[in-house]
Amino acid sequence: MTEVQLKSALDTLKTTGVRITPQRHAILEYLIETMSHPTADEIYKALEGKFPNMSVATVYNNLRVFRESGLVKELTYGDSASRFDFVTNKHYHIICEGCGKIVDFHYPGLDEVEHFAAHVTGFKINSHRMEIYGTCPTCSEQATKVQ
Repeated sequence: MTEVQLKSALDTLKTTGVRITPQRHAILEYLIETMSHPTADEIYKALEGKFPNMSVATVYNNLRVFRESGLVKELTYGDSASRFDFVTNKHYHIICEGCGKIVDFHYPGLDEVEHFAAHVTGFKINSHRMEIYGTCPTCSEQATKVQ
């Protein structure tokens, strides 16, 4: 499945006139393969061995290009660094307050919220974002061991 997603994403970039460099290809592939919603620094650290001349600025610039072409969403939660999510389908995020891990989940019933909000307010709804905060199983287990 990731090969299909990568080809589709590369085709999207080509149609918008973006040149596909080896760094762009690698950053995009990393975003598709990882489900960890990485920061730009994490992407840089994961790829620096493969691309020793690549800078953090290169990663940020490419993420901006991907965001502008609709392939990537920038996630900002509080004061922490932005995280990047390859856009596959509508989904929500649950965030661990202990370690910061972000996990995707899909719940189609929440689309009704947009319809209801539009009906009640008269707004034309463009999108919505929902975040759920809690403690992941790993952090819960560690907390139990400490007690």
